[in-house]
Amino acid sequence: MTIEIQQISKSYGNKKVVDNVSVSIPQGKITSFIGPNGAGKSTVLAIMSRLLAPDQGEVRLNNVPLSQQKSSDIAKQLSILKQSNHINLRLTVEELVAFGRFPYSKGNLTQNDRTFIDNAIGYMNLQDIRHQYIDELSGGQRQRAYIAMTLAQDTDYILLDEPLNNLDMKHSVQIMQVLRKLTDELNKTVVIVIHDINFASCYSDYIIAMKQGCLVQQGAVEDIMHPEVLAQIYDMPMNIQTINQQRIAVYFR
Repeated sequence: MTIEIQQISKSYGNKKVVDNVSVSIPQGKITSFIGPNGAGKSTVLAIMSRLLAPDQGEVRLNNVPLSQQKSSDIAKQLSILKQSNHINLRLTVEELVAFGRFPYSKGNLTQNDRTFIDNAIGYMNLQDIRHQYIDELSGGQRQRAYIAMTLAQDTDYILLDEPLNNLDMKHSVQIMQVLRKLTDELNKTVVIVIHDINFASCYSDYIIAMKQGCLVQQGAVEDIMHPEVLAQIYDMPMNIQTINQQRIAVYFR
């Protein structure tokens, strides 16, 4: 069971935002896409989930091209949480999480669906606020609720576009710890677009670096977290220090 990205390209007008990118996503691991703004990371993630169609190339999900699969079948294998995940309805946490079961229930929840909903709420430690409205929650609580919705969808692959946006350090750590648990305990394959390279270093298994629409480097954390590699990606000098066996980039002057 794999996601294979094969020579995908995407342009908007005369601007090529993804240029001939090919990668294979490791199963049961956390893979982080890093790179500067405008590198094409979110576009690749959208193509991986068939939210966008590539101009060239293809994505193969479990050895079958996405273009040949029904949306309803894809939704049972792969879930995605976009940056702009606001739903213009006044929903409780439980009601939001229940949306994750739509590929199966089509709106008519069964007892099996409710079990997945309860399990997702429990896994994300949302029991105490399950009946609160989403618009009453803090940013960290709201993000956990949206991730619980993807958990309830019960897919092997979970794609998250900048899940730490607008979160403070405490809630960012909590989210990354949960993602780590998803892979270690539930064998989920998690793919994230992330700006903080030190979060990527500390919590990922594999890192894919992009720049100006192109694939620059990919590999295990120890292969990417090197001064020469990061300088190539970000066009600035970086020092790497090992702290508690983690490779940390120091780029402040």
